[in-house]
Amino acid sequence: MGERSNPIKLVVLDRDGTINEDRDDYVKSADEWVPQPGALAAIARLYQAGWHVVVATNQSGLGRGLFDAYTLNEMHAKMNALLMPLGGRVDAVFFCPHAPEDDCRCRKPRPGLFEDIGLRFGIDMTGVPAVGDTLRDLQAASAVGCTPHLVRTGKAASLDEAGVQAMREKVPGLTVHADLAAFVDALLAAEGRRVADGRRA
Repeated sequence: MGERSNPIKLVVLDRDGTINEDRDDYVKSADEWVPQPGALAAIARLYQAGWHVVVATNQSGLGRGLFDAYTLNEMHAKMNALLMPLGGRVDAVFFCPHAPEDDCRCRKPRPGLFEDIGLRFGIDMTGVPAVGDTLRDLQAASAVGCTPHLVRTGKAASLDEAGVQAMREKVPGLTVHADLAAFVDALLAAEGRRVADGRRA
């Protein structure tokens, strides 16, 4: 799947539309934070396979005054509380709090969140698998050399094949999956093949 070897196994996930249900009026509270079917179990499988799971998410609702940082923390506390009994966890959440007009570097499709993740973990982001449901998620990831993966959930659920093809043309090396669980299936299968090939070498 194109991922390179790093000192740690790291995967970067978008949040709204990828891990949890997206809303046109923004996810504004922990009650409104509802996981996508199978997404939390998929994250748990990654964690149990030794992957560090990091979230990179635009949260312009903060900049728009729709919720505060305490409420955002409550959403992420709920996410990890739901992951715990499944044997999973998210190591860190990197978020952009700005509104579009703030013209910041951290709002996807700009790469600031991914640059910050590389600095925090002390790794080259080249080849790190990154998953999202929108073009801007994938453009931000590709800008730092991550391997882009589109999930057909959230905003991408309504994409037709022409829309997917248009996205492939804008994001070289894009792999498309039905959902986060399908991405994890593919990632762990590819990892298993690499391990098997290494044993045979």
